[in-house]
Amino acid sequence: MAEDEDLRARLLCGDLRALEAAYDLHAPSVYGVAVRVTGSAATAEVITEEVFAALWERPGSYDPRHGTLRAWLVTRSLHESALRSAVS
Repeated sequence: MAEDEDLRARLLCGDLRALEAAYDLHAPSVYGVAVRVTGSAATAEVITEEVFAALWERPGSYDPRHGTLRAWLVTRSLHESALRSAVS
Protein backbone atom coordinates (compact mmCIF):
# COMPACT_ATOMS: atom_id res chain seq x y z
CA MET A 1 0.00 0.00 0.00
CA ALA A 2 2.90 2.38 0.66
CA GLU A 3 3.87 2.05 -3.00
CA ASP A 4 0.31 2.91 -4.04
CA GLU A 5 0.27 5.95 -1.78
CA ASP A 6 3.61 7.07 -3.23
CA LEU A 7 2.36 6.64 -6.80
CA ARG A 8 -0.81 8.58 -6.00
CA ALA A 9 1.16 11.43 -4.42
CA ARG A 10 3.45 11.57 -7.43
CA LEU A 11 0.50 11.50 -9.83
CA LEU A 12 -1.15 14.35 -7.93
CA CYS A 13 2.07 16.33 -8.56
CA GLY A 14 1.91 15.57 -12.28
CA ASP A 15 4.80 13.08 -12.32
CA LEU A 16 4.56 11.28 -15.66
CA ARG A 17 7.03 8.64 -14.44
CA ALA A 18 4.51 7.67 -11.78
CA LEU A 19 1.98 6.96 -14.52
CA GLU A 20 4.61 4.94 -16.37
CA ALA A 21 5.33 2.93 -13.20
CA ALA A 22 1.63 2.29 -12.58
CA TYR A 23 1.19 1.22 -16.21
CA ASP A 24 4.16 -1.13 -16.08
CA LEU A 25 2.87 -2.72 -12.88
CA HIS A 26 -0.82 -2.97 -13.67
CA ALA A 27 -1.51 -2.77 -17.41
CA PRO A 28 -1.40 -6.56 -17.90
CA SER A 29 -4.15 -7.03 -15.30
CA VAL A 30 -6.26 -4.17 -16.68
CA TYR A 31 -5.90 -5.45 -20.23
CA GLY A 32 -6.50 -9.07 -19.21
CA VAL A 33 -9.83 -8.26 -17.58
CA ALA A 34 -10.92 -6.17 -20.54
CA VAL A 35 -10.05 -8.78 -23.14
CA ARG A 36 -11.77 -11.55 -21.16
CA VAL A 37 -14.97 -9.54 -20.75
CA THR A 38 -15.15 -8.01 -24.22
CA GLY A 39 -13.56 -10.83 -26.20
CA SER A 40 -11.75 -8.24 -28.29
CA ALA A 41 -8.06 -7.38 -28.11
CA ALA A 42 -8.67 -4.07 -29.89
CA THR A 43 -11.41 -3.04 -27.48
CA ALA A 44 -9.29 -4.15 -24.52
CA GLU A 45 -6.45 -1.93 -25.73
CA VAL A 46 -8.77 1.08 -25.88
CA ILE A 47 -10.17 0.35 -22.43
CA THR A 48 -6.66 -0.01 -21.00
CA GLU A 49 -5.69 3.36 -22.48
CA GLU A 50 -8.84 4.97 -21.08
CA VAL A 51 -8.35 3.53 -17.59
CA PHE A 52 -4.81 4.89 -17.37
CA ALA A 53 -5.86 8.21 -18.92
CA ALA A 54 -8.48 8.51 -16.17
CA LEU A 55 -5.83 7.83 -13.55
CA TRP A 56 -3.63 10.54 -15.05
CA GLU A 57 -6.44 13.08 -15.39
CA ARG A 58 -8.02 12.41 -11.97
CA PRO A 59 -5.48 10.75 -9.68
CA GLY A 60 -7.40 11.97 -6.64
CA SER A 61 -10.28 9.66 -7.52
CA TYR A 62 -8.13 6.77 -6.33
CA ASP A 63 -7.99 6.60 -2.54
CA PRO A 64 -5.47 4.12 -1.10
CA ARG A 65 -7.50 3.90 2.12
CA HIS A 66 -10.15 1.96 0.18
CA GLY A 67 -7.92 -0.62 -1.48
CA THR A 68 -4.98 -1.15 -3.76
CA LEU A 69 -4.30 0.73 -6.96
CA ARG A 70 -4.42 -2.55 -8.85
CA ALA A 71 -7.92 -3.26 -7.51
CA TRP A 72 -9.08 0.27 -8.42
CA LEU A 73 -7.70 -0.01 -11.96
CA VAL A 74 -9.06 -3.52 -12.53
CA THR A 75 -12.48 -2.47 -11.24
CA ARG A 76 -12.54 0.45 -13.68
CA SER A 77 -11.51 -1.92 -16.47
CA LEU A 78 -14.24 -4.38 -15.54
CA HIS A 79 -16.83 -1.61 -15.42
CA GLU A 80 -15.84 -0.15 -18.80
CA SER A 81 -15.67 -3.62 -20.34
CA ALA A 82 -19.11 -4.55 -19.06
CA LEU A 83 -20.57 -1.32 -20.40
CA ARG A 84 -19.11 -1.94 -23.85
CA SER A 85 -20.22 -5.56 -23.86
CA ALA A 86 -23.76 -4.56 -22.91
CA VAL A 87 -23.88 -1.99 -25.71
CA SER A 88 -22.54 -4.22 -28.48
